[in-house]
Amino acid sequence: MADQLVTYELDGAVAVIGLNRAEKRNAVNDALMAQLREAVWRATEEAKAGVIFGHGDNFSAGLDLAEAATWMKPGAQKRKRGRWNRSLDLVARGQIPFVAALKGACIGGGLEVASAAQVRVADTTTFFALPEGQRGIFVGGGGSVRIQRLMGYARMADLMLTGRVLTAEEGERANLCQYVVPAGESLTRAKSLAARIAQNAPLTNWAVCSCLPRVNDMSHDDGLFIEGLIGNAVASQEGYERVKDFVEKRAKPLVEPGRSGDGA
Repeated sequence: MADQLVTYELDGAVAVIGLNRAEKRNAVNDALMAQLREAVWRATEEAKAGVIFGHGDNFSAGLDLAEAATWMKPGAQKRKRGRWNRSLDLVARGQIPFVAALKGACIGGGLEVASAAQVRVADTTTFFALPEGQRGIFVGGGGSVRIQRLMGYARMADLMLTGRVLTAEEGERANLCQYVVPAGESLTRAKSLAARIAQNAPLTNWAVCSCLPRVNDMSHDDGLFIEGLIGNAVASQEGYERVKDFVEKRAKPLVEPGRSGDGA
């Protein structure tokens, strides 16, 4: 039986997925990524939102360099490229939103996993880095697209070229996370946010996950055209009932400014 490198739990409407190589700081290898893909696919079938976290003290220290050395060795058979991208696209452009709960190391390939989530919650122990330049490798899990779009070319190039490490607070300012919470509280907060997200209209959640990132790839005119199509596509009976509840003053009010959608 294969090692359980990824754990899965259904908590109400939220799928909680854990990277389970704590002894390796949750370093990502091909086997872990394959199990993550299966867990994410299961979540899209069973849940309305998902959480991805790391067991132990770290979210993920990145690519498993011991495994990488076997296929980087001169004369070794080259691994097939793109497998990580297919797995993480299920998170980034899939059916349901995901919240990443970060702590400790969020480095290299680990940051690529985190950047695929729609929302990222870091605790104060979290630190971000992209040490590919020092290792003689390049990002390979969609980081050149997703991380660069989060923080911009200049900031990403700085991390990759100089080996700079960002604290959780610096990562928030660089748009690598949207929330910073006290040490040990990122998973609890991520679950709270995911539970709130799961209450949204499913078609709207799908549009945010699948439509918005694609509009970002389009021209101005094409983006507006697709926006109109998606707007009509999500105009369901459920949407009508929710709008009616607001008009008739049965809907919950917005939270106070400065608070999140989960009220925290």
